[in-house]
Amino acid sequence: MQSSSPSRFATPLIAWQRTHGRHTLPWQQTTDPYRVWLSEIMLQQTQVTTVLGYYARFLARFPDVRALAEAEQDDVLALWSGLGYYSRARNMHACAKAVVERFGGEFPRSSELLQSLPGIGRSTAAAVAAFCYGERVAILDGNVKRVLTRFLAFDADLAVAANERVLWNRATEMLPEQGIEAYTQGIMDLGATICLPRSPQCLVCPVQPGCQGRRDGQPERFPVKTRKLKRSQRENAWLWLVRDDRLWLVQRPETGVWAGLWSLPEFDSVDALRAAAADWPGAAEVLDAFKHVLTHLDWTLHPVVWRLPAKAVAKDVARITATLPAGRWVTRDEALSMGVPSALRKLLERTPPSAGG
Repeated sequence: MQSSSPSRFATPLIAWQRTHGRHTLPWQQTTDPYRVWLSEIMLQQTQVTTVLGYYARFLARFPDVRALAEAEQDDVLALWSGLGYYSRARNMHACAKAVVERFGGEFPRSSELLQSLPGIGRSTAAAVAAFCYGERVAILDGNVKRVLTRFLAFDADLAVAANERVLWNRATEMLPEQGIEAYTQGIMDLGATICLPRSPQCLVCPVQPGCQGRRDGQPERFPVKTRKLKRSQRENAWLWLVRDDRLWLVQRPETGVWAGLWSLPEFDSVDALRAAAADWPGAAEVLDAFKHVLTHLDWTLHPVVWRLPAKAVAKDVARITATLPAGRWVTRDEALSMGVPSALRKLLERTPPSAGG
């Protein structure tokens, strides 16, 4: 890793952002910390094109932090459904409550205090503080790590916490004395549109004259992170229990995969489901299995429709649901309006009503 003058990076970056950067995104038209914070949380692990619709719908339902704090978690998760990484939504709800309870409904005006709130890490706090309050503080999300490690030829392993701390220090050293808002937006824009993970567009990059990674001819080898996420495999059967035009949904535990979302009852296998349903009225229809890919998990799901006959008596229905996790009967439309995981949403949307009720 070589040293580099901050002005060789910040000055051309700010000039580029003001001329060629992104200026029309809805969260760029405000210094309201609620709206900026909301966008920062949604943009974690999610593309801008996906976030735009969710951002608009979320603001229409929860226009300010107090409205979000007063909402039921189910309502928050319902609007988040399909966006993924649902811990973001739960932390966001908890954060809104903390802002109201601890700060009277006003976001604190420093990155240090912002980090004390649930779900706000150092980089998110810095982005809000820079955009809304002009605080001279560095951000370091995934895109920014890529930009800076390439520019500096920073080849220390970021899987090691001490090395990431060094990069934080370098990011702070690179900050301009003036124009922190344009700088912060510019480094985000650069990582999102030009300094791409594969095939970076170095020829049009505003900071390429000083980029050590480009000079060395291997910008794609940065950032260096040797520790890989261990993926696991999982396989389950999903019970799609149907009575008339309703299906039985259960709320998942508050921890683990899809925490707090509404989903179908889960069994270890189709055979285990059949064994549990041996004396139920009706019959099983096994739908095509599919794989749902999560950050750390490849999950194969086997949906099984079990349609209860119209003549099933209430006592038998109650006996069946008593063996399942606590839940409730809902129509397909009601299910689609609830906080359900994207895997279930896709299943409900693509399966003909005749198959699933």
